[in-house]
This record gives sequence, C-alpha cells and structure tokens, in this order.
Amino acid sequence: MAINTSPNRVLLFCCALFLSGGEVFAQTTAGPGPLPMPAAIVSPRDTPYPGTIRLNVDASDTDRHIFSVRETIPVRGGDSIVLLYPQWLPGNHSPRGQIDKFAGLTIRSNGARLEWTRDPVDVFAFHINVPVAVSALDIEFQFLSPVDTPEGRVVMTPEMLNLQWNSVVLYPAGYFSRQITVEPSIRLPGGWQFASALEAASTSGGVTTFKAVSLENLVDSPTFAGRYFKRLDLDPGGPAPVHLNVVADRLSLLEVKPDQLTAHRALVQQAYKLYGSHHYDHYDFLLALTDRMGGIGLEHHQSSENGTDPSYFTEWDKNADTRDLLPHEYTHSWNGKFQRPSDLWTANFNVPMRDSLLWVYEGQTQYWGFVLATRSGLLTKQQALDALAATAATYDHRIGREWRPLQDTTNDPIAAMRRPLPWRSWQRSEDYYSEGQLLWLDADTLIREQTRGERSLDDFARDFFGINDGSRVPVTFTFEDVVNALNRVQPYDWTKFLRARLDGHGPGAPLDGLVRGGYKLVYTETPSDYFKDSEARRKVTDLSYSLGMVVDSEAKLTEVMWEGLAYKNGLTVGTQVVAIDGTAYTADRLKDAIRDATKSRSPIELLVKNGDRYRTVRMDYHDGLRYPHLERVASVPARLDEIFAARK
Repeated sequence: MAINTSPNRVLLFCCALFLSGGEVFAQTTAGPGPLPMPAAIVSPRDTPYPGTIRLNVDASDTDRHIFSVRETIPVRGGDSIVLLYPQWLPGNHSPRGQIDKFAGLTIRSNGARLEWTRDPVDVFAFHINVPVAVSALDIEFQFLSPVDTPEGRVVMTPEMLNLQWNSVVLYPAGYFSRQITVEPSIRLPGGWQFASALEAASTSGGVTTFKAVSLENLVDSPTFAGRYFKRLDLDPGGPAPVHLNVVADRLSLLEVKPDQLTAHRALVQQAYKLYGSHHYDHYDFLLALTDRMGGIGLEHHQSSENGTDPSYFTEWDKNADTRDLLPHEYTHSWNGKFQRPSDLWTANFNVPMRDSLLWVYEGQTQYWGFVLATRSGLLTKQQALDALAATAATYDHRIGREWRPLQDTTNDPIAAMRRPLPWRSWQRSEDYYSEGQLLWLDADTLIREQTRGERSLDDFARDFFGINDGSRVPVTFTFEDVVNALNRVQPYDWTKFLRARLDGHGPGAPLDGLVRGGYKLVYTETPSDYFKDSEARRKVTDLSYSLGMVVDSEAKLTEVMWEGLAYKNGLTVGTQVVAIDGTAYTADRLKDAIRDATKSRSPIELLVKNGDRYRTVRMDYHDGLRYPHLERVASVPARLDEIFAARK
C-alpha cells in the first residue's frame, strides 16, 4: 500500500504533535524511576575504637595456599556494626583489595551464630546486628590466595610466603585506621623463619604473637617467611637498625659475596647523606628471590616488599636491571610514606584515594632510586647511563603523549589497575614513574646550571624529605608545597616549568635534562650490555626502534608500537611469527634479516599466525637494528656524571 508523504500531510502531522503539548512524547518515554540508594556507611572519625581486636592467622597450609583467619572484635551490645574489608590499598594507589578471594565468613558470639548482610552498593562492607548481651564478635574466614598466576599474584609456595595483613582482616567502619588497635599473631610451617616491621611479643607452639599496633601500622607491616632464610645487618651501629631479610626458593640462592653486601650497606649511607634524616625506628628490607612466588615492589614506612629474580646474588652480572628495586622502595620511606600527597592520604582503607601527585610520589622516587643505586655501587655509572637511555627512548617514542598528558596517567592505578594493554604506546600506562624520572632529571640539571653547580635536587631532597628527623608521623603536601620547596633551593618559575611538562603533548619526551646533563640520545646497531641482559631476563627480543615490536620466547608479539612498522602491517599483541623469508623463526634469524635488509631493497618477509589464520607480511624496512645509548656531548658540563657520583 502506498503511503501519502506529501508536504502538506507531513506539515499537518507535525502541527498536531506541537499542539498536543508533548503528550505523545511523554507517553512514549514514560518508564521506571530510580530507587533511593541505601544509607551511606558511616564516615571515619578520629576517635579511638574501644578495645583491642585480636587477629590470628594460620598460614601453614602451603599446599592449598589458604590463609585461615580467626578474629575477635569487641563490640557494644544492642548496636549494629559495619565491618569493612580493605579496598583502597596504600602503595597500590587504587581499589585493589581482593574481596573475590575472601570466603567462609562466619560470625558467632557466646557460641551463637550471627547473620551478616553484605552491603548492596559497597560489597566490601558487611552489616551485623549485635544482640544486647554481646560484647565481642568471634569471626572466622579464609583468604584463598592464588594457586596459579592467572588468578593473581602467587603469595604462598612450599618454600615461602608473603602475608599482607590487609588481605586477612575485617575492621569496624566509622574510625580512622590509626585509632583501631590490633594484636596480630601468625602460625607458620615448622622450621620457617620470618621478618616483619612488626615486633614479636612471644612465640609458643609454633605461633608468634606480635605487640599490639594500630590497624594503620599493621597494614603497613607485611611479613615474609620461608624455609630458606638469611638476615643481613646493613648498618651496624647506625642510628636505627636496618636489615636485609632474604627468603629464597633454595638454599644456594642465599650466598652473598662481600662486595654485594658492601653495596647494599652503602645504599643506607648514601640515603642518609641525601636526605639527612630517617623516619623509622628500624627498617627491614623483605626480599624474595623466587620464580615461584610472584614478584613485587611495594613500599612501607619501616619495611618494603621486594620480589625479584632468584639469581639476584648468584648471577649478579646478569641482573643489573633488577638492582634499582631496593633503592626505589627504600626511598619511599621518605617520599610517599613520610611525605605523602594530601589527596592520597586517607583516613582508612575504604576511603577513595586521589593520585594527582604520583609524579612526585613515584616519579621522584624513580629518579632517586637509580641515583642511589649508582651512588652506592649497586649499578655502575655505565649501567645507569644505559638504563636512562632505555627510558629516554621509550618515552621519546610514546606517541600517546599526543593526546594524553603525563598528568592524566596518574589516574592509571584506578582506571587500568595494571591490567595488560593492547596498545601501551598509544594508551599510555603509569608513565608518571619513568617520564616522571625524566622530569626530575630536567629539574636537577636546571638547578645545577642556574647555580653553577652550587645547588641541586639533593638540596630539595634534604629540605623537603629531611624534616622531623626520626619522626614516623606522616606529613602531607600539595603541588604548591613542592613549588615552594623548589623555590627555596633556586628561585624560578617552577609552576610554569612543572605544568608545561605535566600538561604538554610533546612532540617527543622531555629530554632537556639529558642535554643539560652533558649527553644526547643516539641509536646504534649494537645493544648495551644493560639492554641485552634485560632482554635475556625478560625472555624477549626487543625491536621497538626498528620493526616497532617486541617478541617473546614463544615468537609471540608482546608489544606493538602504535603507528610503527609492525602496526602498519596489521600486527598486534599475540601475533606469532612463524617464519622469516621462508625459514622457521628464531630471534637471531630475525635480527640477521634486519641487518641483511640494509644491503637490499627487498622487504623482510614474515609468515605470521593469529589464531588459526596465517598470512604473509612484507616489511619494507632497511635502516638496520636500532638500540638506544647516551653519547657524551663535550661542550656541556658532565652534570649527569656529577649526579651519579657517590657522596663523601
């Protein structure tokens, strides 16, 4: 049937709609409205929680990776209470509490079971109505830690464990974490030794009970334990005890040579020379040498969690790219734990964090981590230069800077939560770490240039982080505080300086610090030893600056540079390289093909596979292998050499 669509007919229909006063529109869009949200959970108050929580953790089930928890929480009868499982975790800068691994919650009082109800909006919160005659809740639950890496970081093996107390505690809502007192204890497998910033009160029947601490300090004091354990004194007779506590997959990995111990001891001394203070009663490096438990680098005020290559000591010369880990986490005792961004500090572990100043918290820590590693002898000057070259090249090619400024990457812990990314060079990741390192190198060399070497970022570190020597009470700071501290070192328009680097879009990375430091970034066909060792440890072939891709030991691409050659040929993360110019893939064969292409106009032919689909890719590339290096510029003072030199 034909439809009359004459102009007059359309006009009459439109007029009718207009004259109806919108009745037709209202009838077609009417629908359900929202239900009111449940009452908000009470905000934390800075008042003491009455009584002491007793927290008992059985960590002896290493076969099944289960932490079994018993907890007694004093309560007031006749009230309702909300118990919280920690969600926003310090050092993670994000809501990474593993509520998915929390199980078996059972609550009793005077032998009778009490029912709980999970909050329908905040799933980390549990509501309990407390009967009148009840004075304490007896709680049981389990933390079902990962048994395989797809489930998350493995924290328990037959040889060692890493107990983070935030994963095994419930606490009452409505109080600052520093106002809640907890008496913790732990049961370990027989014969194991442990280390923690917590102080032991007693050990009996295989259970160690620690002195009561605030919930804030408990969560800030993880425990490493293991079958194979060594404890090294890093500052005999110093102002506060500092120890390196090492657990390993096997006994032979604990062998430490005298020069290695000397370098770790020098780290403590160089930190004291830099900051002129300490903010701990004692400090414990917790170091796991393992490929069975998951790696980690996590800061705490009086300790740090560090997990790295099992051959850290035994193959020292091959692991230079792991040796900035301890200096980085140690620096956080000053930067991040003592001096802390105002918007990152929270009253308890279920109040959202804001990460706007991570370019100071992590970026300057990244800077000092490499500087202290070099000043102490954990890295040679050449290794430090090679590491810096790799960082500069990465960010000089990070094309995502075109659309996303460095400042916005401080949101990544919350937005991306360290999940794998398909296009890292375009999406950007937690760039506030290493691009932040370049920013602070820029600031350091500028101060040195402006003052003819009389002052430096060392002076900022002492002025900003060195206050209140011996105090463990955190001090919070703002952007303006950073600017004011820089101006005390050397007057300059630091607001403009910082905002240009935080909010700018390039092109290229902020490399002025290299140039002012007396070096420039160049590329050659030969990788540095640092670059080669990093490739070997990561089991990859890094061709980022030639073909624009990184290939792992299974011939699969783990990274593809946005708008690089591999990208333009349709390759993605997960693509497998099957053959090169008709011959089965090996890493050396691919490198040979890149070298040979410099003498030929023929493209490099790759047979690649995605799923069950094969295709041939012809990469028209003739510029050879390219690896980053720093080259000395003789006309500029070697300020970078001065930065890396040990302090006397």
